[in-house]
Amino acid sequence: MSLVTLMGLGVRLGRHQALSHVDFSIDKGEIVTVVGPNGSGKTTLLRSIIGAQKPTSGKIVRAKGLRIGYVPQSLSIDATLPLTVNRFLNLPLRHDREVTEQALSVAGAQGLQERQMSALSGGQFQRILLARALLKNPDLLILDEPTTGLDQPGSAALYRQIEQVRSDLGTAILMVSHELHVVMSASDRVVCLNGHVCCHGTPEIVASAPEYRALFGSGTQGALALYRHDHDHHHHSHDSHSHEHGTCDHA
Repeated sequence: MSLVTLMGLGVRLGRHQALSHVDFSIDKGEIVTVVGPNGSGKTTLLRSIIGAQKPTSGKIVRAKGLRIGYVPQSLSIDATLPLTVNRFLNLPLRHDREVTEQALSVAGAQGLQERQMSALSGGQFQRILLARALLKNPDLLILDEPTTGLDQPGSAALYRQIEQVRSDLGTAILMVSHELHVVMSASDRVVCLNGHVCCHGTPEIVASAPEYRALFGSGTQGALALYRHDHDHHHHSHDSHSHEHGTCDHA
């Protein structure tokens, strides 16, 4: 079942054509990673899916009653402001304690309720943002470059946690990245964006595509392998979508 479908999406920002002829969809339970250089339209794509950016051409179809959880790239909180994790999670609407505890548990942030937001490490902070996005029990979780500022072990741990979210809740995940090595091996599909969809398919197919290497350079296969771990050998693909081979433009 398709949660969001973009058909011939075009977005013009002033004189700049940010996106052109984008056909894209994400199905229930899928993990899709969007990669592309700065200025490739990744943020515009997210804003369009969320509903914050109106298309100038094409259309977007969302499943009825679709719930979207959003994890921003960063969030600035004044270090002098006394704000506990629990208070942060209950702004602007208060939630039942068991709801917040469940969200923290799924995000791998148990026991942090009374900690000051300003005292959290980078990885803990991102997990709290993840927990906050999970409070509405989303069908689709959107993460905008969630590992910005984290070191390699911190990034790997956060991606394992995101995989766990899909495993525990069955939530579809759309993740945007500006670097290759953040592509999780658990991604069902990788979409390479550069104003249009220039390549899509499994991580291995995209990593070896000439179009991808032209944008990001070579040496990609080893980087992809960084985030493989034992249970990947037992990972089964979802049958909701079949993108076994993938496609790449050869323009």
